[in-house]
Amino acid sequence: MVLLAQALYLKRKTPRLPGAAGPAEGLVPGDGEPFRLAVLGESTVDGVGAADHEEALTGCLARELARDGRAVRWQAVGRTGANARVTRAELVPLVRPADLVVIALGVNDTIELRTAAAYRRDLLRLVLDLRRRLGPVDVLLAGVPPMSRFPALPRPLRDVLSARSTALDRAAAAVGRLPGVTHVPMDPGLLDPAAFAPDRFHPGPAGYARWARTLALAVIS
Repeated sequence: MVLLAQALYLKRKTPRLPGAAGPAEGLVPGDGEPFRLAVLGESTVDGVGAADHEEALTGCLARELARDGRAVRWQAVGRTGANARVTRAELVPLVRPADLVVIALGVNDTIELRTAAAYRRDLLRLVLDLRRRLGPVDVLLAGVPPMSRFPALPRPLRDVLSARSTALDRAAAAVGRLPGVTHVPMDPGLLDPAAFAPDRFHPGPAGYARWARTLALAVIS
């Protein structure tokens, strides 16, 4: 009963921020044929908490990948509220040919209390659908954010969602053992209060920049 009351209060009081404005695709200029990056997922890919996609996750990641001088063509395919099943059914068909697909999911599946087994199955099917569409594309699974660090969440709701997000991240790590798939867990240290948008739930520009840096290191190394 306490959890339900907290969840309803949180939903009512948390500011509803829009997704990022402006084009959901772009090009970071550089040398040679552009490296093609697609980022797929939930509100973080929709850019909630950022003014535009240039300062949201996809734009930040594209610039990090372009630091060696290469051109990067990027596409953000995100929907606020999307879980892994919705992403597979409705967003995968929007992804254009890519050299790398980054998947950022898990918060909505955590809130919906999906089991780890169901989430692992959904992610596996998502990867398979992407490869049927795009060929043997490399996939990077961004770790499920540790929801113990979300300032907007009161206790005990925070504790329940923290345990569930940890379980779903372990499920994502299991999918990350597939050939051509990499799982990059999120360092809890990235989620200090300064990293969050005014809703205290989504990243702000500083949070997106930090997150993109850690994901880029996994790609470049």
